[in-house]
Amino acid sequence: MSELHHLSATQLLQAYMAHQLSPVEVMQSVIAQVERWEPSLHATYLYRPEASLAQARASEARWMQRSPQGWLDGVPTTIKDNIATAGDPTPLGTAATTLTAAAADAPPSARLREAGALLWAKTTMPDFGMLSSGLSSFHATARNPWDLSKGPGGSSAGAGAAAAAGYGPLHVGTDIGGSIRLPASWCGIVGFKPSLGRIPIDPPYTGRCAGPMTRSVEDAALMMMVLAQPDACDCMALPPQHIAWQQLAPGLQRLRGLRIGLLLDAGCGLPVEPEVRQAVEQAARLFEEAGAIVTPMAPFLGRDMLDGMDHFWRMRSHMDLQAMPVAQQAKVLPFIRQWADSAHALTATAVFAAQHQFFRTRQATVQACAAFDYVLSPVAPITAFDAELAAPTNDPLRPLEHIAFTVPFNMSEQPAISVPCALSSQGLPIGLQITGARFDDLGVLQVARAFEQLRAPLPAWPQPPAMQTTD
Repeated sequence: MSELHHLSATQLLQAYMAHQLSPVEVMQSVIAQVERWEPSLHATYLYRPEASLAQARASEARWMQRSPQGWLDGVPTTIKDNIATAGDPTPLGTAATTLTAAAADAPPSARLREAGALLWAKTTMPDFGMLSSGLSSFHATARNPWDLSKGPGGSSAGAGAAAAAGYGPLHVGTDIGGSIRLPASWCGIVGFKPSLGRIPIDPPYTGRCAGPMTRSVEDAALMMMVLAQPDACDCMALPPQHIAWQQLAPGLQRLRGLRIGLLLDAGCGLPVEPEVRQAVEQAARLFEEAGAIVTPMAPFLGRDMLDGMDHFWRMRSHMDLQAMPVAQQAKVLPFIRQWADSAHALTATAVFAAQHQFFRTRQATVQACAAFDYVLSPVAPITAFDAELAAPTNDPLRPLEHIAFTVPFNMSEQPAISVPCALSSQGLPIGLQITGARFDDLGVLQVARAFEQLRAPLPAWPQPPAMQTTD
């Protein structure tokens, strides 16, 4: 058996049911792994090992009595900083936030707690979640386990790093423009952004989703069983629906005859690195060999669309900062301040035009995907970038050049997943994005599971610095 912190949630639950493992043993293994990695990684916030062991002992007692509390009883799980947990502050990754205890769990936290998950830590993020990096004015800079000189991506930075480093099997991130899928791609894990409203979230916002970040599609589907439950907190939540999340069995025959679009040019943003393009093209060939019909797609995201969304988010952040006392504003990461303050001269007409680009993006995305069952693309045009940079361009006036493959599907509300497909020549992960039609969340998971069976075996997970050898 693998080291306990490397076991999947499905394996853990099977072992608990057979009384072959205890949640206490598993949590102790996770704690030991965290203590090996965390001085270098900086993935966690509110790390409380003693409290987690107390949760594990209670879970152990339930399993001994054969009365588990729910689908995830005893499974170590982390939650992103910006998802409220009752009694804990929610700093949103920034030193500018006044730390006050949350009155109640946000919906994802509540569902996980009800299911018996061991909520042992929260994970780090950049200021207000407005960067695809691990830089933060509140948290230490998060790093990528595959290469500590690189960042894990963001804004679900700590979650991506934690999953890759073996901090237990289950992690929850959030995504408004790629913040689950980008760190999933750059950290070599699975990151699923469901249809908008499939997982209730508080506060809801245009394009904003919570979703699983795991090492396998099977574990992501298991989390969806728990997270995709109704909650009145989210005014944008989808109606309750029974979905057989664990029906991933169709396997490779699931791909036969599917109409697959292949998007290799986002239409704007950074150019796709050759190794990223090659990895996605190879994935597409595997789909063809399995009987899918793969057709190249023309780009559909325009420069005006990406810039419009950027300008609107700048103004939103500018107004949020202006509402703070000056002393609090000064605590925000300088990159974020410069980005937000650049909106001060935008006219009302310009802001209206910028806001309209969200709808234009939605319309263009849905029309481009309508001819296909699923769409394959890169998650990001590049592999992981330097940990000290706020964005690949390091330019506050060009901050979103790397999200052109991900943000359209937030606006169109379509489910999209990042699945590891290759390592670059530098040993950095490359993710394949698989996108489906709105509401076809289960189909996306099934196709992603089939791809896991198609692809070549992936290298072993990275080891903590103290365990690496120089041989």
